[in-house]
Amino acid sequence: MHGDRCPPLPYRRGPAIHDLASRIRRLPASCGPVRLIGVDGHAGSGKSTFAGRLARALGGAPVLRLDDIATHEELFGWAGRLLDQVVGPLGRGETARYSPYDWRARRFGPPRELPPAPVVLVEGVGAGRRAVRPHLALLLWMDLPREEAWERGRARDGEEQREFWEGWVRAERRHFADDPSRPFADLLVRQWREGYEVLLGPGRTAGTDQFFTEGDGPLGVW
Repeated sequence: MHGDRCPPLPYRRGPAIHDLASRIRRLPASCGPVRLIGVDGHAGSGKSTFAGRLARALGGAPVLRLDDIATHEELFGWAGRLLDQVVGPLGRGETARYSPYDWRARRFGPPRELPPAPVVLVEGVGAGRRAVRPHLALLLWMDLPREEAWERGRARDGEEQREFWEGWVRAERRHFADDPSRPFADLLVRQWREGYEVLLGPGRTAGTDQFFTEGDGPLGVW
């Protein structure tokens, strides 16, 4: 799954997540006044946890979870809705308004606002799809093999979601076969017992080479 191992970012001591957040703040805006950061990866790869930690390091940056945009009928057919309801308004410097999908009730809930903050994280499977990439300042990929990620997701959701997972795996395979994200990732994020390791991604561009892994311990992870 990982292919050729990308070189680790140069190690320095210190709290890496805060350095990463600082460097994200210095990126050029990519969607109007917003630095839109994509956090993609297979279902079960740890995107939500990582995005939450990064958002806190960014001083409470808003996080848009693609689970709120997708539906049972449109597991990956939500690109138009995301562009119309979120990316378009943010690109104009306006507050976006979208209705989160309720996966139990199978309907959209009350509208929610998403302000054009300096940094907004978009977290979920497909955050780096081709329709969204032009609007991203940075694409992060949670680099966990798909079978391992799916197993973690199944264990997390329990037996009652078994049938859903069977359909999800088929849909995710089709999506990434047609519209892969990992080849375009600026940074790869790998989770270890001690924390995370950040490496240059296959889609890195000028400027992302300045990102590096730091850590409080000897392994340079956080």
